[in-house]
Amino acid sequence: MHVEETYDIVIIGAGHAGCEAALAAARLGFETIMFTVSMDSVALMPCNPNIGGSSKGHLVREIDALGGEMGKNIDKTYIQSKMLNVSKGPAVHSLRAQADKVEYTKQMRLTLMKEPHLTLRQAEVTELLTEEVEGLAGNEGEIHRKVVGVKTFSGATYHAKAVVLCTGVYLKARCIYGDTIYETGPNGLMAATGLSASLEAAGVHLRRFKTGTPPRIDRKSVDFSKMAEQKGDEHIQPFSFTNKEEDIWREQISCWLTYTNEETHQVIKDNIDRSPLYSGVIHGTGPRYCPSIEDKIMKFPDKDRHQLFLEPEGEFTDEMYLDGMSSSMPEDVQYRMVHSVPGLENAKIVRPAYAIEYDCISATSLKPSLESKVVDGLFSAGQMNGSSGYEEAGAQGLIAGINAARLLAGKEPVVLSRADGYIGVLVDDLVTKETAEPYRMMTSRAEYRLLLRQDNADLRLTDIGHEVGLIDDARYELFCKKREIITSEIERLKSTFVGANKRLQEFLEEKGSMPIATRVSLADILKRPEMSYNDIVSLGKLADIVYGKGDETEEGSGSESGFGGDIEIPEALDRNEIVRQIEIQIKYEGYIDRQYAQVEHMRKLEEKKIPQDIDYFEVRNLRIEARQKLEKIRPESIGQASRISGVSPADISMLMLYLKK
Repeated sequence: MHVEETYDIVIIGAGHAGCEAALAAARLGFETIMFTVSMDSVALMPCNPNIGGSSKGHLVREIDALGGEMGKNIDKTYIQSKMLNVSKGPAVHSLRAQADKVEYTKQMRLTLMKEPHLTLRQAEVTELLTEEVEGLAGNEGEIHRKVVGVKTFSGATYHAKAVVLCTGVYLKARCIYGDTIYETGPNGLMAATGLSASLEAAGVHLRRFKTGTPPRIDRKSVDFSKMAEQKGDEHIQPFSFTNKEEDIWREQISCWLTYTNEETHQVIKDNIDRSPLYSGVIHGTGPRYCPSIEDKIMKFPDKDRHQLFLEPEGEFTDEMYLDGMSSSMPEDVQYRMVHSVPGLENAKIVRPAYAIEYDCISATSLKPSLESKVVDGLFSAGQMNGSSGYEEAGAQGLIAGINAARLLAGKEPVVLSRADGYIGVLVDDLVTKETAEPYRMMTSRAEYRLLLRQDNADLRLTDIGHEVGLIDDARYELFCKKREIITSEIERLKSTFVGANKRLQEFLEEKGSMPIATRVSLADILKRPEMSYNDIVSLGKLADIVYGKGDETEEGSGSESGFGGDIEIPEALDRNEIVRQIEIQIKYEGYIDRQYAQVEHMRKLEEKKIPQDIDYFEVRNLRIEARQKLEKIRPESIGQASRISGVSPADISMLMLYLKK
């Protein structure tokens, strides 16, 4: 006799994708079970112990705006927080927080266990159960498959109407450094060896990717006097829109900066033949934008040094993460590499660096909803889709979990456009463009990045989160109040004027700002780079220089004119967040309006849907490459078709002409 149970949705894997998928599905009312090879691997951070960073911080705030958990969890467990790229414009500002990795796992597991409709189960899923159906997702009469459940290594069967693959790097995983090869997942946890064959039997094509991690160093053996201390920000900005600085403020722990040098590089060059990357032991494709240290040295020989960040793995451990020295070199070479670095001359390695190979899919086999084109009811998220990073995984997991639930509810899937968020860019890139290596999110991938700032993620996505059902009414009501305050205050600043009198000119001179020749709106004053909203508040208190609205020309007090100084904000809202929105929307108004015009042009292409039964070989004057790419990916709209590599504007014109006829 074997165990046999029935659930609505099965989640395979409990990493960052699995956690978001499971919570979304369960919170939407569906009985959900999440499988993990080990309960110790729930929300595990086997690589860098941080959340956020350039462009990744955008993803975390978008996850939060949609009702996900990652932002809330890092706010509970960070040990250092820093806003990156502050010397640049707001479009590329990105929040990054160093996590206490043990506490992060613990808090996420507690959150999962408290969810009423969610069951956690430690077991290896070895088989995907499917059955044939006719004309379900393909052409009428065509045999297709749909998912009906999973089976575990013990023989237990779990029936379900939807399954979400969130297997991370565990499928047929093997960890490698030098000649040492372990058939395991990260951190010595068991690999999932059985599921790959079952997926391929169901028609899911697999490929092999590789990632890696650096050595962990014993803090007691480090000479910090030879390194530069990297402190966190004095003022903390939360990841979650439900938190304010005072809610999460705590003492922070420093990170440290050091560099490789000529000796480090020579050690690597002298032993490059022993690297599994160059000896042929590793067959998987590694990430372009997070290469191993040996790749950096060999591909960029002109650089005489590379940055290394020594980062604490938690508050109650002496293990430190050597960010920037990911490697698969043999253990003895790793010691020589580490000991050549200033401050690490006597360092002890707690865990050696290693590369890890694993099975994954090409996400072009998925619909924009992240549902498989091959097996109905089968969704996929995270590194299984050929992406890298905790944040990319969490974002995909949230979308896959939402859409699995909506499939069962008979609702249309949630598909974010490239103008909606970085999540939309991420998913669209994965399902549209063939990625030859693990995909990493970057701000440069987003063509509308001035609209997709991390600071306005809630303004862009909370409506969707509420409509889906992951943002409750209380949070939504507070959000609507925030949006109303921002909108009305911007309008008030645009319609309130000041005249060119002596007191105003003196005020502007004190702020290092140019004088004005005629009356201008307060919004025009705020557009000046040197002026802040708080300056405008001070200006509004100079009662005899504030004009009324519109064409009124008489001078009067600030309160009589409609500008009464500072805005009134409910205690539950964050004034800093609101002020930041007012400043950015006014200062960058011209640029923002231009991007909205670009979005409108692209929206028209997205609205031109392509029938899913179209025969591209019947479309005249399409190049052979375009026919092959369009046939393989089968885009849902002209907009998506235009982003496929190998499909030219001329091909799009021919396709549109065919559809019009």
